[in-house]
Amino acid sequence: MSEYGSEAAGTVSLDGGGVELSRVRQLWHLLEPLHAVLYYAPEVFEEAAALGYEVHERWPTYFPYRAGPLGAVGGERVSSAFYSFSPRMVTEHMAPAWDIASPEVMLAARRRGIDRAYRAMFGDRADSPELAEAAALARRAAESANTAGRPLAAANAALEWPEAPHLQLWQAATILREHRGDGHVAALLVAGLDPVESLVSFAAIGAASAERFESRGWSAAEWTAARERLSVRGLVDADGTATDAGRALRHRVEQDTDRLAAAPWRALGSDDTARLADLLGEFWVAVLSSGLLPSETTLGIGKT
Repeated sequence: MSEYGSEAAGTVSLDGGGVELSRVRQLWHLLEPLHAVLYYAPEVFEEAAALGYEVHERWPTYFPYRAGPLGAVGGERVSSAFYSFSPRMVTEHMAPAWDIASPEVMLAARRRGIDRAYRAMFGDRADSPELAEAAALARRAAESANTAGRPLAAANAALEWPEAPHLQLWQAATILREHRGDGHVAALLVAGLDPVESLVSFAAIGAASAERFESRGWSAAEWTAARERLSVRGLVDADGTATDAGRALRHRVEQDTDRLAAAPWRALGSDDTARLADLLGEFWVAVLSSGLLPSETTLGIGKT
C-alpha cells in the first residue's frame, strides 16, 4: 500500500484547542495526496514541458511549481522555506526556473495541469455535489488559517480562488498542507534540528529509508556529519538508529506540528471537520488508486 494510505500511528488526543489531534492528523493524511499529485501527474508534466521545462524527473518542475506563489525568488529563499532540501539542489533547479517562464505563467500551468489531472482521476465525480461540498468546507478551513510566520501558506492564500469546485479543493488542500508544513519547520527549529538533521533523525525512527531521503540532495559526508551531531546529543546510536531520547524528540516534533496545524479545523468546527473527512474519502481513494504517488515518501505518513 502507498505510504499515503497508511493508518495514523498514535491517535492520542492532545490540546488542539477543542479538536482532537488525531483528527488534525487524519485531515493531513486525506488532503496531502490531493495536493501532492501535482508533482506526479502526467498532465501537469505536459503543461510544464510545453513551457520548456525538463520533465525527465520531477525536480525541475517541483521547485518552480511549489515556489511559484512566492514570486521570482531565488535558491536562497526557496531553501529557507522548503527547509530540508540541500541548498545546492534547490539552486540547481531554481537558477533557470524563471528564465524559462515567469511565476505567473508557471502558476497558470499548474492550475491547468491539476484541472486536467483531477478530471482524469475523478471523472464525472469532479462535478459532483459531494466534491463541491468538500471544496466549500476545505476552503472555509483554509481561509481561516492564520498565515503569520508561514511564508508558503501565506503565498498560496494570497492567490485568487478559482471558480471550479475541484480547483478550489486543490487550492484549499495546498494552503492547508503548506500551513502545516510551515508549522512543522517551526517545530523542527524548536527541537534544534537543522535541515539535514531533520532528515537523519526522521530516518532514524523508520519514517522512510535513508536511500529515500537521498532525494533531498545531501551528500554522504553531510549525512554522516549530521548523524555524528545527533549522536553527541544522544539522539541516535552509532548505526543511525534512534535512541529513546531521539524517538521522544521526534514524537514531540510531530505533536507540535499537529498542534500548530489545528487552528483551521478548530475554526471549521468538529462536525464540519468530520463531514469533510467523510466526503474526502472517495477522492483520496481515487488519487491513491491512480498509481501516480510513490509507495514510499519522505513524509512519514502513518509511521510517526
